Amino acid sequence: MTTPSDARTAVLARIRASIGVTGKEPLRRAAVADRLAGRPRGVIPETARVEGAARLAAFAEKVVTTMASFEAVATAAEVPMAVAAYLAGRNLPAEIRHGADPRLASLPWSGTMLAVSTGRSDGRDPVGVSHAEAGIAETGSVVLVSGPDNPTTLNFLPETHVVVVDAADIVGGLEDAMARIRARFGAGVMPRTVNFVTGPSRSADIEQKLLYGAHGPKRLHVIMVGVGDGGG
Repeated sequence: MTTPSDARTAVLARIRASIGVTGKEPLRRAAVADRLAGRPRGVIPETARVEGAARLAAFAEKVVTTMASFEAVATAAEVPMAVAAYLAGRNLPAEIRHGADPRLASLPWSGTMLAVSTGRSDGRDPVGVSHAEAGIAETGSVVLVSGPDNPTTLNFLPETHVVVVDAADIVGGLEDAMARIRARFGAGVMPRTVNFVTGPSRSADIEQKLLYGAHGPKRLHVIMVGVGDGGG
């Protein structure tokens, strides 16, 4: 039986034969390699070109327009108390789970009344805490990469998701976020999954009524660390 892969191979072979190429010509391969290495950028909108304090302000504003909540703290040491206050203010369980990310593991959680666990979520955790790789000022999105440091299950299974992001990691647009990820991980070792989270999960598929938590957390709270750093 012919498979889709076999059919595709046959079609491509006929196309190459008709134009007299094999796909192995040095000049053609070099052109493809240059294109991949260069990663030419498309048109970048004005909203993604903001810098410094304006970039941080744009990010904060966009986060709120996505129906998430936002706060900024001066230092990472303030994060545990900020998380505890956020949960207490909404009468949510004082239980959190985060991954192995050293930026979270090293925080003074013991100075709060929070019950802290680590590792992947099995769906029974009320609150997940993640550290974002970047934040995007253009859209208010947080960029989360998969792995044991920040398990993807924490992004979607708990009803409440708290995301910590450094002010120095706030970028203008999507292209800047991807460039940052490539620079950190390098070719061949990119994370398996990159999630761009923009506000809490919501859907209006049923009778056009907006429902939160349809496919993920009902609440998203973003904590930006390093007020005044001016962005990356």
